[in-house]
Amino acid sequence: MRLVIVESPAKGRTIESFLGKDYQVLSSYGHIRDLPKGKLGIDVEKDFEPTYVIPTKARKTATALKNAAKKATEVILASDEDREGEAIAWHVAQLLELKNPKRIVFHEITKPAIEEALQHPRTIDENRVNAQQTRRILDRLVGYNLSPFLWKKVSRGLSAGRVQSVVVRLIADREEEIKKFIAKEYWSVEAKLQQRRTTQNATQNNAEIFSAQLTKKDGKAIEKLEIKDKKEADLILKNLKEAKYKVAKVEQKEVKRNPLPPFTTSTMQQASGQRLHFPAKLTMQLAQQLYEQGFITYHRTDSLSLSQLALNTAKAFIQETYGTKYWAGFERTFKTKSKGAQEAHEAIRPTQAQKTPDSLGLTGPKAKLYELIWQRFLASQMASAQVSATSIDIQTVNNQQSTIPAYTFHATGQMMQFDGFLKVYPIKFEETELPLLKNGEILFLKELLSLQHFTQPQARYTEASLIKALEENGIGRPSTYAPTISTVQDRGYVQKDEQRRLAPTELGQTVNGILTKHFPKIVDIGFTASMEEGLDEIAKGEKEWVPMLKEFYTPFSENLQKKYEEVKKEDVIEVVEDKKCPKCGFSMVIRFGRFGKFYACSKFPECRHTEPLEKNQPKSLGITCLKCSKGDIVAKPTKRGKIFYGCNKYPECDFALWDKPTGEVCKECGSLLIQTKKDIVKCSNKECKSLPSTKSLK
Repeated sequence: MRLVIVESPAKGRTIESFLGKDYQVLSSYGHIRDLPKGKLGIDVEKDFEPTYVIPTKARKTATALKNAAKKATEVILASDEDREGEAIAWHVAQLLELKNPKRIVFHEITKPAIEEALQHPRTIDENRVNAQQTRRILDRLVGYNLSPFLWKKVSRGLSAGRVQSVVVRLIADREEEIKKFIAKEYWSVEAKLQQRRTTQNATQNNAEIFSAQLTKKDGKAIEKLEIKDKKEADLILKNLKEAKYKVAKVEQKEVKRNPLPPFTTSTMQQASGQRLHFPAKLTMQLAQQLYEQGFITYHRTDSLSLSQLALNTAKAFIQETYGTKYWAGFERTFKTKSKGAQEAHEAIRPTQAQKTPDSLGLTGPKAKLYELIWQRFLASQMASAQVSATSIDIQTVNNQQSTIPAYTFHATGQMMQFDGFLKVYPIKFEETELPLLKNGEILFLKELLSLQHFTQPQARYTEASLIKALEENGIGRPSTYAPTISTVQDRGYVQKDEQRRLAPTELGQTVNGILTKHFPKIVDIGFTASMEEGLDEIAKGEKEWVPMLKEFYTPFSENLQKKYEEVKKEDVIEVVEDKKCPKCGFSMVIRFGRFGKFYACSKFPECRHTEPLEKNQPKSLGITCLKCSKGDIVAKPTKRGKIFYGCNKYPECDFALWDKPTGEVCKECGSLLIQTKKDIVKCSNKECKSLPSTKSLK
C-alpha cells in the first residue's frame, strides 16, 4: 500500500477518487508542526534555530500518520507546490523520519495531472522550505518582541506584526491625507450643440443635441483648475454667447479593446472584491474549495502562463459555442509583470473550459467565483472588441474686429461594432453616438452651462485597492494578503465604513503612531519590500537564510532594548487630574480598550473602576436592563463598527442583543421585544413560542 499525504481532507478525497486500491490518501490538516505558543521558540544565539512542536490539535493526526507510514510500502508527499506547501511536506517528512521522501506536485487536481505527477516524483526543495521558515521566524521575532512593547505603551492584549503593521500604516496614512486635504473650487464649461439640417424650404432643428466640453482658449489647453470661480466662468459664458460654432476637426477610427489576462491570486482577489463584493478572505476560501474539488487550477500563483492543453480546449470551446470569429485567431500569451513573481504554476483557470458554470451544479458564492474565473480565462483567448470612436473639435468664430478669445470645444463618441471577448466577460461600456459632421460645418448653440466642481481627496482603500497597493509596493505576497487584511480588522486596528472602505480605528492610529515613532523600519514600505525580495532570493537558492536574519535582528534587538529602557506609560496614558475615582479617590486616567478610549482608575489593578469617555458614551435607549435591573440598554459599536445593544453596567452585566429593543416586553415570557432590520417585532427569547409581528415601530 502506497501512502499519499496531502494537507487538506477535501483535496485528499478528490485525489483518492482517481487512484486505485493500492493507494491510501491521508491529510495532515495543514501544518503538523509549528513554533510553540507562549514562548519565542527560536534560539537567536544559535543561528536562529527554531524549536518545533506538534500543536495539541494536531497530535491525533500525527499519530495516525505515523501508524499509516509504518504499514506503507512507500510514502508520497503531495501538499501544494508553493512555499507553504513545501514547508508542510518537509515537516511531515521530519515527523515520519523519512530518509528519502518522495515529493509530487501538480497545478490541478485532475486524474491526468495526478497520474503524471506520480510518474515524476522529486525531492523536497530545501530552498523553498528555508524561505518559508525564514518568513515564519521573522514574523515570530517581530510579533513576540513588539507586542509586549505595545502592552506597556497602550494596553495589554495588543499585537504587532511584520506585514500587518505596514498595512495599518498604509490605511492610517491615507486617512491622514484625507483629513489634511483642502478642496479647491474649479469650474467647467459645456456647450449643448445641434447640427443644422436643411431642406429646400426650411431649416429643421430636430437633429440630436450633443454635448461638448471647453478644452482650449486661443489654442492653449485649459487646465483642470484654471477656471477658479463663478466670476471667471461667467465671463467665458458672456464671450461665448455671441460666437458662431464651427466644426474644426472630425476624426474617426476603429479602436480595439483587448481582453485582460487570466487571473493571478492578486487580480482574482481584486476582481472578486470589485465585482462580487467578496472580502479577500472569503475569495481565498472559495478558491481553495474549487481547487480541492478539481474545478480550477492552483489558486496561489503569480504566473500568467497557460498550458498548451488549456489553450487548445479554450479555442475549441469558443469556436463551437460562439463561432470562429469570436476566437482571437491566435493563442494569446501574457507576461508576468508582478515584482517578485515566484511560482511556476499556470494562471488560475478552470481545469476544463467546457465545464461551464451551469454544468457544475454549484450554488451561492462558490458558483459566482467560479463563473468569474471561467469568464476571465475564456475571454483571454477571445477576439478583441471593436469600437468605432469619434472625436470632434469645435471652434468659436468671432468677427474680425473682435477681441474675444477663440475657444475650442471637444466632443467624443463611441459605438460598439463587435463585442468580441465582452460577450463572455462584460466590462462597463457606455455608447455615445455623435451626429455625422463635416469640417467647416456651422452648428447651432442650444445652451451653455457652467458647472461648479471641487477637487476630491483620494478615497479610502477598499480591500481590492489595498491589495493592488500591496502588490505594487512589493509588500507581502498574494497568498498573505487575505489573512493580513482580515487580521488587522479582527484586532480592531481597522474597520470598514458604510461603503466597505477601510478606515483606521482610534486604536489603530495610536498603534501606528507608536510603531512609526519608535520602530520606523518595521513600518517602512521600502524596507518591508526589500525583506520580501530577500525571501525570494532564499527560495531561489541565491541567498543564505541565517545571514539575512542576523542582518535584520541585530539592529532590531538593539533598538528594542533601547526603547524598553526609555519607555514610559505616560507617553500614551493620559492622567486626568481634575477627575477623581468615585471608589478610591485617586486620579482617573484615559486608557485604551477594544472599543477605544475609556476612563480608568490610576490605581489599577488594585481599583478596577472604569467609566466611558464622554465622547464615546453609548447612546441610551431609555430602557432598563431586565437582566440586572440596574443598568440601561445602550447602543454600542463592535470593534468592526457594527452596532449592538447591551447593558451599560458591563462587565458586571453581560446582557446584549443584536436587534434593537422596542422597550416593550413579551406577554408570553416577559423578555424584551426586539425589532429586526426587516421591521419584524418579535421576542428576544429564542425559546419563546410567541408569534412575531410585522408591525413597524419606526
